[in-house]
Parts: sequence; structure tokens; C-alpha cells
Amino acid sequence: MIGKNQEDKIQNRIAIALGDPAGIGTEVTLKALGTLNLPKNMQPVLIGCKQIIENVYASLKKNGISSIANPEKLLIENIPYEGKHILGKPNVTTGEASFVWLTRATQLVLEGKARALVTGPISKYIWKEAGHHYPGQTERLAELAGGVPTSMLFTAKSPVNEWRLNTLLATTHIPLKEISKVLTPDLIISKLDTLLAFCKAFKPNPTIAIAGLNPHAGENGHLGIEEIEWIIPTIQKWQQKNPTITLKGPISPDTCWISSGRAWLNESTNDAPDGILALYHDQGLIPTKVLAFDKAVNTTLGLPFIRTSPDHGTGFDIAQKFIAKPDSMIAALETAWELSS
Repeated sequence: MIGKNQEDKIQNRIAIALGDPAGIGTEVTLKALGTLNLPKNMQPVLIGCKQIIENVYASLKKNGISSIANPEKLLIENIPYEGKHILGKPNVTTGEASFVWLTRATQLVLEGKARALVTGPISKYIWKEAGHHYPGQTERLAELAGGVPTSMLFTAKSPVNEWRLNTLLATTHIPLKEISKVLTPDLIISKLDTLLAFCKAFKPNPTIAIAGLNPHAGENGHLGIEEIEWIIPTIQKWQQKNPTITLKGPISPDTCWISSGRAWLNESTNDAPDGILALYHDQGLIPTKVLAFDKAVNTTLGLPFIRTSPDHGTGFDIAQKFIAKPDSMIAALETAWELSS
């Protein structure tokens, strides 16, 4: 029988899949866990290779970095890495390892042995080289959760005033030429519902903005007809079902995030929306990363558990330099804790 203290520890656990072992995932995790900013009750569980964790720790110490977590004091689910490990040199074996570690970390959360999941960065290309053909980690998580529909949202708190920037992507990892084929009225309505539900966790009647698909949101049909033909009618239909919600748009994509930028810098929060729906990946990620690259957190909505991830990649090019900043991993851990409480 599990005692109450053990139950409390399980409820405080955050599972951390360390990502590609050739990248900076282990480094930023050890740096993040060495900070004093994380909740004191948080019990991180690292899923990865203990030997690699210890080696990265030793290298960080050797490079004069002291604000890091000691692996001896961490809970580690050890899944040994099979192969030659060289930071910055990804291969099929590192791709396989990151896939296995993510799968096991997800199982822990699904089994109720952790309250949330934080994922380190992986290489989609290396996954494919290893035989795992997924557009990204999100799709693998959705599969493990039973094929549930998911949404990709990036959230960040301003370090100046704690105003929260929220950008949800209507479409994610697909070629640009496929976007107009994938976007549908039903998809827009579903994503607006998802974004509203997330924003309501922080504000009863949030303001939602939606970016246009075409430059200048089509400029009355001169630069594209999608806004006139179906996007505007779709969001009008959604507005009728949500009359207490302020809905702005479609807004010209080149100005859609300007009020958010002002709010992020503490200039004015009066006009800033509580959430923005971007219609495709780079449309939403470029302004979000320009504003909040070290603070933004990739949050997967729709799963039966909370999953967050830093908004950066594997950093293969700097993996041997030990200069990776842990800010986004810290934010991912804080957000996972906050959203799962």
C-alpha cells in the first residue's frame, strides 16, 4: 500500500524526457533544476541515460558551471543509451533513444506516476532516420494517448509585468502549400474553442484575436479571397455562439502581434488580446519567438495530461560548448507545474 507521503511525492512529480542525447536537452535540464526559482515541492523525474546525465554534469562542472543539479540527488529512470555518444553528433541511435525516452515518460504520466510531462528537444529528421515517421513529438504523444486531437499553443509570461502571451497554431508542421487545403471552417471553430478554454483559465471573458491568412488579411479580396469567402463568415458564426467574448479579426498578420509586443514590454496592455489564433506555423512562431524566445513554452492542448516543452531546438551546434541558456526549460517546468495544479 502506498503511504500518503509517497502519494504526495507522486502528485508532485514532473516527468522530463531528455530529448536527443546529442543535443542540449540534458544540459538545459540540469541547469534548470539547479535554479532556485522552481517550486520547492516539485519532484522531477528524468527519463534518459544515467551515464550520459552524469557525463554532462561532469562536463558542466569542468567548464566552471556550478548552478546545476547533481544527478546523485535526482530521481532518474535509467534507460541506457546503446551506442557511441558524442555531443553535437546526432545519429540513428540518438534518434531512437529520444523516441524511447519520450514514450516511457509519456507512459509514466498516463499511469498516474507523474502529474505532467516536460519534453526536451528532439530532431524530427533524426527520428525519421531511425524509422519513426512523425511530424514531431506532439503527434507521437497524441498516438500514445489514444489518437486524441491536439493543438499546439505557445505561452509566455512577460518578465516585466507577468502579462501572458498566448498564441495557438491552427495548423502546425505542414508545407506552406498545404495550408489552404487543411484550413477549414470546422478547424477554425475548433481551434477558437480550444484557445478560449485555455484563456479562460486566467480570465473569465478573454479577448481573442485571429490573424488573417493573406497579406493585409486579403485587403477586401485584392490579395486573396479566403477571408471574404469563408474565414470572416466562420468567425462571425463563432462570435454568435460566444457573445460575451471579444473577438478581433481577421487582422492583417503584419500588425496582429503589435499590441502584444507593447504589452510584453509593459507599454500598454489595454488593447492586447489574451490569445491569438495564428493560421499557420511560422505566422505564429516568428512574432512569438521574437518577443519571448527565452520565455515561451510549447504547450500541447487536448491530451489527457499537461505537456510542455522549451521553444528551442536541439542545439547540436552548441552542444559541446555548454553555453545553452536554460530559461525556456525553466519556463516549461514552471508552466507544467502551474497548469497541472
